[in-house]
Amino acid sequence: MVNNLKICKSIKDLQKKKNAVILSHYYQENSIQDISDYVGDSLALARWASQTTADIIILCGVHFMAETAKILNPKKRVFIPDINANCSLAISCPYDDFFKFIKNYPNHTVISYVNTSASIKALTDIVVTSSNACYIVETFHKNAKLIFAPDRNLGNYINSVTGRNMVLWDGACHVHEQFSLEKILELKQKYPSALIIAHPECKSIVLKVADYISSTTGLLNYVSISKKNIFIVATESGIIHKMKMNNSKKIFIPVPPSNSTCICNECNFMRLNTLEKLYYCLKYETPEITIEKEIMMKAVKPINKMLELSKKMKL
Repeated sequence: MVNNLKICKSIKDLQKKKNAVILSHYYQENSIQDISDYVGDSLALARWASQTTADIIILCGVHFMAETAKILNPKKRVFIPDINANCSLAISCPYDDFFKFIKNYPNHTVISYVNTSASIKALTDIVVTSSNACYIVETFHKNAKLIFAPDRNLGNYINSVTGRNMVLWDGACHVHEQFSLEKILELKQKYPSALIIAHPECKSIVLKVADYISSTTGLLNYVSISKKNIFIVATESGIIHKMKMNNSKKIFIPVPPSNSTCICNECNFMRLNTLEKLYYCLKYETPEITIEKEIMMKAVKPINKMLELSKKMKL
């Protein structure tokens, strides 16, 4: 605890000296969330990154989030505490394979989930997040030819909600893919009054038993306004820290992965970032996010389209 307090003070001192902002995702470890200037989902992080006046951005999340911050701030320096903090969804969609894939579907609009590399965004017409995906898809004509990548589970969910028939890339999040219906029903039997809440990256069989489906921000908002006091949470367990902070008298039960006896399901990439790594990242200004200029110029267009459309959306 003492060491953490010392590291936190050192981080804050360095922040002030270097005019740095710390942006953190809800799936980060508790200590990182607590010290961050802003904690949010991918849409919120993109918005804050586009508006910051800081000289340095430290993105505590995964690589594609830091890339998005850099794309929106090409003249600022952007860092991530651990360069190996990647994303299973982004990894599941390699550039060469996706390039060939979209060539098989001429005259299709390419919609990419924000959980993709900068190079995939450069091939994209518009980017979406789980917060705004359905809203943005519904801005297209009902008969529009659409490709969605890389999450097949989120794509299937969007299709079911909007009545579309988007062509889906076959990728998935390793965290949300691991939730099993059996484990969830066991928890429901143990806590019969609990509501099941789930992220749309979960498999359809899990979403069928969910009482509420939404993005991380949507889930956070829902548990705050709900009159229920017990929730079974089917998403990365890092979100529970903020849920408890906002709702101290409510109970949140993380769903464990299907192949494990542990009590929660954590993203091994997200958890590569630690408070100590955050300190060294800020102190030595490394590892830094760099992206080819041509890719940034192409990738910023679909991101800006998303941000502009999202201004009209009620969150």
